[in-house]
Amino acid sequence: MSRSTRWIVVSVVLALVVVLLAPFVYSEVREGRTPPPLGLQSPGEETASAAPAEPGPFDVDGEWVVGSGSEAGFRADVLDVPADEAVLLGVTPDVTGTFRVRSGSLETATVTVETTTLRTGSSVADRQLQQALETDLYPTTLFSLTSPLDVSELGSTTTPVRLEASGALTIRDETEAVTVALEAQRSGDGVLATGAIGVRFSDFGIAVPPAAPVQVRDEGTVEVRLQLVRPASP
Repeated sequence: MSRSTRWIVVSVVLALVVVLLAPFVYSEVREGRTPPPLGLQSPGEETASAAPAEPGPFDVDGEWVVGSGSEAGFRADVLDVPADEAVLLGVTPDVTGTFRVRSGSLETATVTVETTTLRTGSSVADRQLQQALETDLYPTTLFSLTSPLDVSELGSTTTPVRLEASGALTIRDETEAVTVALEAQRSGDGVLATGAIGVRFSDFGIAVPPAAPVQVRDEGTVEVRLQLVRPASP
């Protein structure tokens, strides 16, 4: 076979490989294996989008509740796996909560996450997560604000406002004092709030058995993406 003939054969083979693999590569790039953060994003990552703020004055005072489109979850680093599979995120849309703001100060806030409906995209990891959280005994995770938080800036700007909130986080039957890194922004006639709480899972009695199929680091985050709306009129 001449050199030119060999190059033609090689080119044809490479072209066939590209054609055959292109749908697979596109699917992997489009869908990705690493879930996007729910809370505060790392540098270079896209932030959670907010709907354009409605024109006119914005009164942050009053009652707010967690509306549809909200999510919450647990994020952990997975050990001994390829880099594109190294993040485990269990997410649920079953989030409720109430907030009360007076004179620009967030005075009370509670957020309840239904842990029984957390899903990771892997049935094996789902079962392991449910067992670790003992969701049959402790079906919810609760956050409560413990110190007032100044949110008055939301009434005068449509850009994101970064805040830190002090609170108590209850996972299973353990409660720990925590600090929440928050980013809040007007969204439509409501507020989009994203947040992350750094946690050590062992502090809440959560441990992964050595023989478990998915091994994760002890340090992780609890993350939320909350669409806050006015409560419906009775």
